[in-house]
Amino acid sequence: MLTYLDQAYRDRVSRGEMRSLADLRQAIYSGTAMRIRPIIMTVTATFVGLLPIMWGHGTGSQVMKRIAAPMIGGMVSVTILSLLVLPALYLLWRSMEVNRNLKTMELDEES
Repeated sequence: MLTYLDQAYRDRVSRGEMRSLADLRQAIYSGTAMRIRPIIMTVTATFVGLLPIMWGHGTGSQVMKRIAAPMIGGMVSVTILSLLVLPALYLLWRSMEVNRNLKTMELDEES
């Protein structure tokens, strides 16, 4: 996710389109949009593969359920982390840099 966020940010900066925090948000939206489908597909495939283990009642199913349950929880938490938390943290981190650059540009224009 960070690679795609960085790529979207650098593309906008190289085109000279990083003039406000709204531009930063748009870069983050486009970087995140490139990763939504692969992440959702991976999570869905993992859930589909783990659900039969969670519903099983045969020999060894008690052990396998104990293995599958944390994997399902991990997939949920990784999905939330990568689609919600990381872009928000990236916005906070890059917004400091964008604000600093905007102030520098304003000072240059005044001179």
